[in-house]
Amino acid sequence: MTAWAELHVHLEGTLEPELIFALARRNGVRLPYADVEDLRALYDFGDLQEFLDLYYANMQVLLRGQDFTDLTDAYLARAARAGVRRAEVFFDLQAHTARGVPATEALEGVNAALSRSHERYGISSGLIVTLLRHLSAESAMEAYEQAVASGVPLLGIGLCSTEVGNPASRFREVFARAQADGLHTVAHAGEEGDASYVTDVLDNLHVERVDHGVRAVDDPLLVDRLVAEQIPLTVCPLSNVRLKGVADLRVHPLADLLRRGVRVTVNSDDPAYFGGYLDDNVEAVRLALGLTEDEVRDLALNSIAASFAPPEVKAELAASWDDVAAGTSGGGRLTP
Repeated sequence: MTAWAELHVHLEGTLEPELIFALARRNGVRLPYADVEDLRALYDFGDLQEFLDLYYANMQVLLRGQDFTDLTDAYLARAARAGVRRAEVFFDLQAHTARGVPATEALEGVNAALSRSHERYGISSGLIVTLLRHLSAESAMEAYEQAVASGVPLLGIGLCSTEVGNPASRFREVFARAQADGLHTVAHAGEEGDASYVTDVLDNLHVERVDHGVRAVDDPLLVDRLVAEQIPLTVCPLSNVRLKGVADLRVHPLADLLRRGVRVTVNSDDPAYFGGYLDDNVEAVRLALGLTEDEVRDLALNSIAASFAPPEVKAELAASWDDVAAGTSGGGRLTP
């Protein structure tokens, strides 16, 4: 069984319409949608902001610790079927505390599922609290301190939400604080913003991975830097198409970046909204971009190498691809 690591998935973006309605009934939340299909009909986004408006609105059903546990468990179960054996999940803490949900309750709810992810699903996991870049640096620091004070194990912090007009340099202090505390750091860049936004998070936040990063393809010197420094990009192909960042999957820059030596990985981002989990994304780019079996294997091994998993976990996951390299497996398709 071949293994993949998923490094760019927002737990809130795995909130399927059926679970939204189930949690709404449990928590007495009145939804403005007639039914699941009425809600799904809204999943045609003109840009990132249109998606974010619905994304935040649907979070209103997440109120108690058990809600966050159920959300995380649902993702892990689906990820296991997709071949994911390492999941480093994002969580937008500020989006919940702003609604009055206590930070500790939300984080403990997520951790209740992650702490048993290996036992229940065969997935090793870690939690990355993503700070919202459209909010203030003070809000980011407060969220970070709340996350640390909760006592819930943290793998790292990230930066997400709208790039344009929100320079990463505003968050230097909180990222430096997290790095001093021994946490890993990642940041969204080069999704709606141009290649300069990727350079911005590298130079100002000194992140270890860049989430999305597809606009880096427009800057040859930046591509050379990504190759030389082996900085991973956590690319989300179906998301890029659904949010109009890429016109068509057949012209997605993933293959070009991969063939130029960039450590590209494939991920699902917000799969409940964008039409596909990790296996769906891999199969879609394999077909649309004509990836070879070796290239699919390289994507999987990139994901494992780019993860923040312990060395022994990385070695075990990478070994699952040995038969593929030897030509004794079924090739690049995921084997759940």
